[in-house]
Amino acid sequence: MYTKTKLLIDQHIHGAFGIDLSRANSDEIVFLSENLYKRGIGGYFPTLVTDSVNNIKRQITEIKKAAKCDKKNTAKILGIHIEGIFINPVKKGIHNPAHFLSATVENYKLFEDEFIKIVTLAPEMDEGLISYLCRKGVKVQAGHCIGGDLWEVSAATHLFNAMQGISHRSSSTALSALLNDNIYTELICDGVHLSDDIIKLTTKLKPQNKIILISDALPITDSDIKETTFADEKIFYNGQTATSITGTIAGSTTLLDKVIKRLNEINLFNPEYINNVYNYHNIDLTGEIIWDRNFDILEINGG
Repeated sequence: MYTKTKLLIDQHIHGAFGIDLSRANSDEIVFLSENLYKRGIGGYFPTLVTDSVNNIKRQITEIKKAAKCDKKNTAKILGIHIEGIFINPVKKGIHNPAHFLSATVENYKLFEDEFIKIVTLAPEMDEGLISYLCRKGVKVQAGHCIGGDLWEVSAATHLFNAMQGISHRSSSTALSALLNDNIYTELICDGVHLSDDIIKLTTKLKPQNKIILISDALPITDSDIKETTFADEKIFYNGQTATSITGTIAGSTTLLDKVIKRLNEINLFNPEYINNVYNYHNIDLTGEIIWDRNFDILEINGG
């Protein structure tokens, strides 16, 4: 018995195999793309953590160089995801507030590029940027925030993580994202970022076609690295969780294929989740994955 699905797309990934997308050169990014494909990931959106404007501009250039690679059996770079800079310090997570900027069009234009397809920001900090991004066709996602007004937002970035949770007395980002059937929700289902019960609650409340699985994978994912610097913070990996010295979770260490396997093990996987990111971005990739009954990859075709 086996299952066929489309190739995976990860719209929120910071790196893996020792490659940091906020620091890597184009050759290193191609190496990452080749290894992601071996895990069934046919396309991805390199996600840049909060950084200086100069570093973001440099990485945009390197990512665009890598995106021109036409090697066979290599994950395609579908665009850039900017996570941070325009977020709320109250929910900064691992991000360095020294680099935060006001959410204005002028500040965005400091590094604006047509290859940026997703921007995660705090809607309550907006000073006209959201409308500008929407007019440009950039997906605006609510993340690292506390506000409940999501009317111009396309999705919620890693739902429940680094955002105001549910309260029975007031509105919040998480509550608004769950109640609004038009908003997509990113979920990190690695067994660390969300409990199985909150995943179950989300899959009951959200339309099945609005759930997007992401890895939020760190550069240490699938590497021998136990200590590193990410987002200007020293990060320590204990074999299960990657945290700062103060215990703040820095991101995930589980790629999408293993996320899917884990969801299948707890009976919460729906193959539609793989298709949702295709529909969200109105893109298509040729190729398929053949999975065995335990959702281990048997074969990857095309791409």
